[in-house]
Amino acid sequence: MKLTQVKDLLQCSVLTGEEALSIDIDTAVAADGMSIVLAAPRPRALLITGLTHIQSVRTANMADIAAIVYVGGNQPNAAAVAMARSKKIVLLATKLGMFDTCGILREQGIKGGG
Repeated sequence: MKLTQVKDLLQCSVLTGEEALSIDIDTAVAADGMSIVLAAPRPRALLITGLTHIQSVRTANMADIAAIVYVGGNQPNAAAVAMARSKKIVLLATKLGMFDTCGILREQGIKGGG
């Protein structure tokens, strides 16, 4: 699934990476504990989290994750946005909660990465 479809399905705002919404993802990892994400890196995965500080972007970068969806109306801080831009990581934000976000993506065939 292309990130542009994820954006539309989840009614996301694009915080960084508008030019990279054609990236394909096939897996999602939903976690607020970044150690969980690092335990099983998954290229072509989407990170779904409510954790908005810079550590979420660092973790995505180390785990080779191309995009993050921040849930529950949470917005990353300026440092996280700046790092995402420099690392070319797409940041999206939705008002949906984590449960609904995961359910919508699962219904569309996205596999869980856990």
